[in-house]
Amino acid sequence: MNAMIFAAGLGTRLKPLTDTMPKALVPIEGKPLLQILIEKLREEGFTRLVVNVHHFADQIIDFLHAHQNFGLQISISDERSGLLDTGGGLRKAAPLLFADGEPVLVHNVDILSNLDLKSLMMQHRPQDDATVVVSSRRTKRYFLFDTDMRLHGWTNIETGEVRPDDRELRLHKADMQLFAFAGIHIISPQLHQALMQYPDRFSITQFYWEQASERLRPTEITLDGCRKN
Repeated sequence: MNAMIFAAGLGTRLKPLTDTMPKALVPIEGKPLLQILIEKLREEGFTRLVVNVHHFADQIIDFLHAHQNFGLQISISDERSGLLDTGGGLRKAAPLLFADGEPVLVHNVDILSNLDLKSLMMQHRPQDDATVVVSSRRTKRYFLFDTDMRLHGWTNIETGEVRPDDRELRLHKADMQLFAFAGIHIISPQLHQALMQYPDRFSITQFYWEQASERLRPTEITLDGCRKN
C-alpha cells in the first residue's frame, strides 16, 4: 500500500518549537511526529511512502537517512523552492504516487489518531474517486455531505461562504450534514489527470469540492465520507 505524508508545513502554531525544527520532528513523549506516523503506517502494511519537505527540509531528510527509512521505500517530494499547499503538494508528488495505478493514503504529519488505516484502505472501492475522513468537531470550515455521505461542497459558517457558489447548494445547505476534514484521505489514480489541470499551488479541500460539484452534474458522485467521531 502507498501513502503520502504532508510534512512541508511551517508549523506556525507550534512556535517557538518550529523556529529551530520542522513540525514533523516535534517530539510527542520523546518521539517525533513523523516517526510516530511512519511506524503506524509500517505496522498497518504500508510499504511505499512519499514525504514532502520545505521547512528545515534537510533535518527531515537526515532524520530519515539516520533511521534507514524505517525499512520502507520512502521518496522525498522537495518543495524547498516554495510551499505548494496541500493540493499542490499532492500534484507535485503525483508521478511518484500513482506509478503503480493504486490508490494512495494521504495523511497530515500532525494528525494523531487510532484510526485503522489498513481497514480504511480496504473500505475504499475501486470506483471511488476519494475517501475523506471527517469528524464532528467544532470549527469554522466544513465539508457539506448529503444523507448518504456524498460530498457536495464546502462552507465557512462564520462568513456564510459556500463553495461552489451554486444556487441549488445554497437552497439545500440546511439539509446538508456538516463535518470537518480530518487531514486523512485516500485518492484514487483516476483523479491524477484532474490534479494535473490545477495550478502549482492550491488546497486539496478546494480540489475535492470542485471535483464533487463537477461529478454531481452528469452522474452520482463517487466521493465517500468516512465518519470518525
